[in-house]
Amino acid sequence: MRGELSAFGETSHFGGSAFEKRLLNTLQTGLPVTHLPRRRPRVEAGRPFAQIGKYLGVSEKRVLQATRRLTRRGIIRRIGAVINWRALGKASTLVTASVAEKKLKKVVVAVNKLEGVSHNYLRDHRYNLWFTLRADSQRRINEILEKLSTRFALDFHSLPVKRTFKLDVRFDAQSGGRRLLPTRSTQDAVRSTLSAVDRRILEKLQTGLKIVKRPFDFFDDDFENFDCLLHIAEMLEEGVIYRIGVVVNHHKLGFTANAMFVCRVSQTRVIKVGRKLAKVNIVSHCYERKTFADWPYNLYAMMHSRSQTDIRRSAEKFVKSQGLKKWELLQTVKTLKK
Repeated sequence: MRGELSAFGETSHFGGSAFEKRLLNTLQTGLPVTHLPRRRPRVEAGRPFAQIGKYLGVSEKRVLQATRRLTRRGIIRRIGAVINWRALGKASTLVTASVAEKKLKKVVVAVNKLEGVSHNYLRDHRYNLWFTLRADSQRRINEILEKLSTRFALDFHSLPVKRTFKLDVRFDAQSGGRRLLPTRSTQDAVRSTLSAVDRRILEKLQTGLKIVKRPFDFFDDDFENFDCLLHIAEMLEEGVIYRIGVVVNHHKLGFTANAMFVCRVSQTRVIKVGRKLAKVNIVSHCYERKTFADWPYNLYAMMHSRSQTDIRRSAEKFVKSQGLKKWELLQTVKTLKK
C-alpha cells in the first residue's frame, strides 16, 4: 500500500497486522504497573508485557518482540509517562505570536532553546507561531515572555488554561486515521511535595522505559523495586501521572492532518459546550483558556484525522450543533519542536 505524504513530510505507511494494531491500542491505554493479587500471582507484578500478553491471549515474548519491532519501524516513538505538571505545582501556558517570515527562523531557534518549551508549531494564520511553555511559576513565565518580546520586538501572548476538559491523546491504530481512542475524564490533582524516590522515578519515566521484561526495575535492590511500583501506583491513583504507555507516530497510523479548533463561547455555556467538544472522536486535547485583546476565543481543541477536509467537516458539524457563531480552524503546517 502506498502511503500518503502528509503536511509534515512523513509518509503514512503502517499496514500492520491485526495483532500489531490491537497491541498498539493496548500499549497506548497504559502499561499495568502493579495489579498485586491477594494470592500467589500467575503473572508477577512489575512485568507489564506479561500482563498485556495475558490480556491479548499471547506470550510475553511475543509482546516484547512485536513492541521492539514497532519501535524499530518508528511506529512507537517512546514508552514513558504522561505527567500532570499542574498537579506538581508547575505553571504552564500556550503562547502565540505573529512572526514575519524574515524573523521566523531566529525566533524559532530562540524559542526551541528554552528549557520549558516542549511543543512548537507553525500554523496557517496571522498568529502563526504557537508553543507550550512550562516553568516553576506564572511569574517566571511572564519573565521569559517579556525577554522574548524585548529581544525580537514582538508581542508574545500567553493563553493559560482556565479549565481542562480533555488531555490524553491516544490514536486508534485500527481506524485508519478516522478516530481517537476513548479516554477517561481529566482530573487536576494537587500534590505539594515529592519525595526523593518520587523524583527519581519521574526522572526515569520521562527518560523512557526499556522494552524488557521488568521495565520498572530502576533500582539495584528487589525491595526498592517493589517499593517503586507502589510509588508509581500511588502517583497514578492521585493523578500526578495520567498514564504510562507508548507515544506513537500518529502520522504513520494514518492521522496525516491536524488543526487547532478555536471558538468563542459565553461563560454560561462554556462548560457544557466544552464537555461536548471533548467527546468528538477526533479531539485529543480540549481546554478553556484566557483570551487577550485581539483574540476573543476561549475554547480550544486539537483535532486529528486523515485530511483537513475531514477535520473541517467535523468542526462544522459541531459548530452547527452548538449554534456557535465565531470560530476558526488553524491548520498545522509544520512541527518545529516535539
